[in-house]
Amino acid sequence: MNKALAEISQWAELLRPFWHILLVWLLAWLVLRSLRRALAAFKLHIVHKVERGLDGPDDFRRIETLTNVFRYAAGIVVFGVAAMLTLGEIGISITPILATAGVAGIAIGFGAQSLVKDFFTGLFLLLENQVSEGDVIEVAGKSGYVERVTLRHIRIRDYDGSVHFIPNGMITTVTNRSREYAYAVIDLAVGRQQDLECVFGLMREAGAAMRRDPAFGAMLLGDVDIAGVEKVEDAAMTLRCRLKVKPARQWSVRREFLRRMKLALDREQPAAPEA
Repeated sequence: MNKALAEISQWAELLRPFWHILLVWLLAWLVLRSLRRALAAFKLHIVHKVERGLDGPDDFRRIETLTNVFRYAAGIVVFGVAAMLTLGEIGISITPILATAGVAGIAIGFGAQSLVKDFFTGLFLLLENQVSEGDVIEVAGKSGYVERVTLRHIRIRDYDGSVHFIPNGMITTVTNRSREYAYAVIDLAVGRQQDLECVFGLMREAGAAMRRDPAFGAMLLGDVDIAGVEKVEDAAMTLRCRLKVKPARQWSVRREFLRRMKLALDREQPAAPEA
């Protein structure tokens, strides 16, 4: 009897590290799962506020970007702690590892200043809400749609479909084209013989027609604003106007306005008879 108890006690002692390790990783999984559920519930709450008009889509994109970064950082911390506790259970002291990591961190820090700069710049980009996932921006000579924002880099996709990875440390100026509103600035070249008031009237008619259009009316935030003559050349002159539109809608509105103006000018100028 005593021998059996001794064997059971021996096996229990051998299996104790295994059960501890299993418990550590189970707790790590539960912590990450709880964090993901809490973040998902928070994002759902923001979605409901946006639907009720209490918050704007810009606020939602900012929250979504911050939650993605927080989930990524929390995953690294939780798995790092779980790994160190696992090493401790199997008899590997983590004290020398931490000491070595501290010395190595100082050495690496001198050679990884750009990496540290990337992280700090990325942190302030997020905290100051300069850029969020879903924005259309121009940064470091590249422009496009922001697909992902991390503490290390920004990933944008341009009009051609090319993907650019821009380290945050290279960013000095961010031009965000998708905040609150934008202007579709249109330069229209017409012949010098054109009646200015007639062309201005066509511009106003085109803008009014777009506001009545179901597809484009929701994009516009005001009537056409005619600046006037921008440039006069030997055979042509350039007229400038602009339309206040919702964020990131200026390009589609500009193309549609130019299409309508082309058709309107064609109607005003019948084709010359054939010889």
